[in-house]
Amino acid sequence: MQQTSEQFDRVIARCKDIFLKKNNDYGTSWRILRSSSITDQIYIKATRIRGIETSGNHKVDEGIEPEFIGIVNYSILGLIQLKLTDNDPIELEAERTEKLYDSTVAEVKDLMMMKNHDYGEAWRNMRVSSFTDMVLMRLMRIRQIEDNQGQTLVSEGIDANYMDMMNYSVFALIKLTEEN
Repeated sequence: MQQTSEQFDRVIARCKDIFLKKNNDYGTSWRILRSSSITDQIYIKATRIRGIETSGNHKVDEGIEPEFIGIVNYSILGLIQLKLTDNDPIELEAERTEKLYDSTVAEVKDLMMMKNHDYGEAWRNMRVSSFTDMVLMRLMRIRQIEDNQGQTLVSEGIDANYMDMMNYSVFALIKLTEEN
């Protein structure tokens, strides 16, 4: 499991580098997004991944790795948005944004390590296409929860689904790195 922890950290370092560069370019303009818009952005990325996996080709000169990185970062944005309130400013200081990113990643990594222990690293035997499908399924769950105004009877909420999508995407990125 130490290997998984280190691989997780390397993937997140790649994702964070892109996140911080975009934060420098755009600021926290993402703060204007509602949960449903973040869900739709992730949906666009996951649907593109599935299309590439199914057809084997793409016209835009980016493969599936940047899309999984985008899912990781949008999942983190979604989790941060759920923590912040309307009283928080749209434009956050870069230092605060990075701290929110890091604390969110730490929370999700802790969950991943606990689940990974219980499931015996079963993800290592999964196909990348299965991670794509799991992300799409979580998106459908989130859409249903959003349609129910955030209410669930016995199921986990939006935050748990964002966490799962992030972890599935990290696993996919680890597997893709191992295949290259």
